[in-house]
Amino acid sequence: MSFTLSCCFIVKNEEKVLSRILDCVKKFADEIIVVDTGSSDKTKDIAKKYTDKVFDFVWCDDFSKARNYAFSKSTCDYNMWLDADDFIFPKDIEKILKLKQDAPYFDMAYLNYVTGFDEKYKPTFVFERERILKNDGSFKWVEPVHEVIVPHGVCLHEKINIYHFKSDTPRGDRNLKIYERRLSVGERLSPRAMFYYARELYYNAYYEKAINVFLEFLDRDDAWVENKIEACLNLSHCFLKLNDKNNAKESLLKSFLYDLPRAEILSQLGNIFLGERDYEKAEYYYLLALKCKLNVSKGGFVLPDYYDFIPSINLCVIYYNKGNIDKAIKYHKRAKRLKPNNTSVKYNEKIFDIKT
Repeated sequence: MSFTLSCCFIVKNEEKVLSRILDCVKKFADEIIVVDTGSSDKTKDIAKKYTDKVFDFVWCDDFSKARNYAFSKSTCDYNMWLDADDFIFPKDIEKILKLKQDAPYFDMAYLNYVTGFDEKYKPTFVFERERILKNDGSFKWVEPVHEVIVPHGVCLHEKINIYHFKSDTPRGDRNLKIYERRLSVGERLSPRAMFYYARELYYNAYYEKAINVFLEFLDRDDAWVENKIEACLNLSHCFLKLNDKNNAKESLLKSFLYDLPRAEILSQLGNIFLGERDYEKAEYYYLLALKCKLNVSKGGFVLPDYYDFIPSINLCVIYYNKGNIDKAIKYHKRAKRLKPNNTSVKYNEKIFDIKT
């Protein structure tokens, strides 16, 4: 089937980046909708160069309401949401155009969201997001922060990447304050909101409070397994910030209760043991990480480097320190194939030029 597509944005003070994504979107969108939540710069003027559908929304500390308002202005068959600091490379624009012409029937399509990448734009942090949704009124955003649409119907999982170029502006405590205002009036957070509230505490360096919220979250039976696994990883980071390596390890091992071990967890265990110069245990976990299969379609956060590069370059270090130069060179070469311009790879290259 072929379908028309509306691209919907909510924006505020995005004059530095908005043209970049709109130049991408104009190549495949049948309609562009921009909802401004209170810009004081030239954001709206820039948007009006691309579309006459620019609307104002009075900000109310609720991203889901703003996104639902944007969707309500759509007249196309499907809605696609994007942020002003996103970017779509030409090869993925072509995939979207092909999807518009040749897609089987679907209610919603998941695309990859790449929020971390190296100098070659190889993803280092990626996860699926519900990205294209049938415009039939059945898809509504929920949650005031880290908003989401509950999936239903026929779902496609497309290997199309949307890149998120993070702003240079510090993250700040905006999201944290939204959660805490809601808690102050007695609101009980949903499992998803509790997970993201704990993450906001972690990002803002409230490590002890974050630990308490993560632990409370993990005790909930109604929490999503992928969030639970990620919570274990985040817990380990919190404990490490407090120099509590034992609890950091226990947090990671707890993730094994929820699903098969993930490379992110195994590599993090390897990192901790490597830092302690416990080469036997570090080697064990890195080798296990290399056996894991990367699977974005489960919906959780995926760190691709933890499946190949990080275990490889650290196994190089481990075998070098154990005096097994042949194995050290083997994993150096593997790391070099993955990231030939990496600073650590170049440093190791000089060492092995001397040794061999």
